[in-house]
Amino acid sequence: MKRRAVLQCGSLALLLGMSEIAQGASIVAVRVWPAPDYSRITIESDQRLKFTQVFVADPPRLAVDVQGIDLNPELKELVAKVSPNDPNISGIRVGQFSPGVVRLVLDLKRAVAPQVFDLAPVAAYQHRLVMDLYPAQASDPLADLIAERMKDKAASDLSGTRDPLGDLIAQKTTAPTTASNNRTTASPSPVSTAKDPAIALQPSTAARLPGASFTEPRASVTDRLIIIALDPGHGGEDPGAIGPAGTREKDVVLRLAHRLRQRINQASVNGNPMRAFMTRDDDFFVPLHVRVNKARRVQADLFISLHADAFFTPNPQGASVFALSQGGASSTAARWMADKENKSDLVGGLNVGAKDAQVRHALLDMSTSAQIKDSLQLGGAMLGAIKQVGKLHKPRVEQAAFAVLKAPDIPSVLVESAFISNPDEEARLNSDSFQDQLADALMQGIERYFASNPPLARNRSV
Repeated sequence: MKRRAVLQCGSLALLLGMSEIAQGASIVAVRVWPAPDYSRITIESDQRLKFTQVFVADPPRLAVDVQGIDLNPELKELVAKVSPNDPNISGIRVGQFSPGVVRLVLDLKRAVAPQVFDLAPVAAYQHRLVMDLYPAQASDPLADLIAERMKDKAASDLSGTRDPLGDLIAQKTTAPTTASNNRTTASPSPVSTAKDPAIALQPSTAARLPGASFTEPRASVTDRLIIIALDPGHGGEDPGAIGPAGTREKDVVLRLAHRLRQRINQASVNGNPMRAFMTRDDDFFVPLHVRVNKARRVQADLFISLHADAFFTPNPQGASVFALSQGGASSTAARWMADKENKSDLVGGLNVGAKDAQVRHALLDMSTSAQIKDSLQLGGAMLGAIKQVGKLHKPRVEQAAFAVLKAPDIPSVLVESAFISNPDEEARLNSDSFQDQLADALMQGIERYFASNPPLARNRSV
């Protein structure tokens, strides 16, 4: 009798379970990542979510219908997660469009090229539905650097002090004569969760970006701008390694990059001003091939990727510097490290279905022997400076097939600043004094490299 009752209850539970599975998934988390390059919205769930999308250009808005779920508190949180200074999203409306279908309407500040895709579980993440909003007209990063330099020169002139680098604004072979539009942000009107069960595709009342324009001062003919591409590893959905006390790699390397940028922007090489270009200057994800392409677009003289190492045990310590290898890795550890770093795209969430010629191009092995030779010299200069402020894990530059080091025309190195998995080094990475010392050492390495390898006149196409 008991057995029959148990079987009957089991059958009932199975039927109910199938009904619940058909009805919807559970939402684990929702996240919004604003960035100048693009804004990302992520919905993480315990099951794969099916969706359809509609984009309306005027006024710009994107509607995404997510099937198999009902409106819940987690989805409602998206409304409050939009930052007023998000360069792309002015507000989000969410509501129950029909039974088992939730509609999200993203009201946008400018025209975008949306990409909506799903990601399979990886690392600490379950299923993810991703909405990437790329501006339809991206700014020119090279023009932005020149405009930034012009602004600094103008401020120096107004202060009444002579800028020692004043007449050395860059004259690039491919640089445009005007800068991209200056971004100004209008504060959006408050948005709230829609009460109507069916959300219509109607424009939001949120304020939109005014058509602000920016006229760049005319640049004088000069020598050239020395550009250093700084690449803080990981970011956004990809936290990188996490230390015993919870320190995230993506955070400490971003802080280090900002410190190094300040030093670069105040320096010069043989009278030519230097400028740092960061592949990301905030907490957002950048695919590996995009980091390389960004450096090439600004015709960078050097590419320095910043990381914080990790291992299975807390004992390893010290900094390492890596360059690209055309053949095999210089050690088992170097190969393991390259494999780990190359998986960043999987964790960060790359849209592998995107029909992007640059993605396909990046899959090619673009390494050259000349680039690797210069990269090894840069790495040696870096190691010589770093060992003055901390321990080295390896006394020589290691080599492996790091995807982020494959710019064929830019000396490129990857710096593992310390082992974040080591409790003592994790604490040092969180120390302002150590970060300053490390930034000073990296700057010294850059100067040592240029002392032996003066930058040449540019003659490369991007």
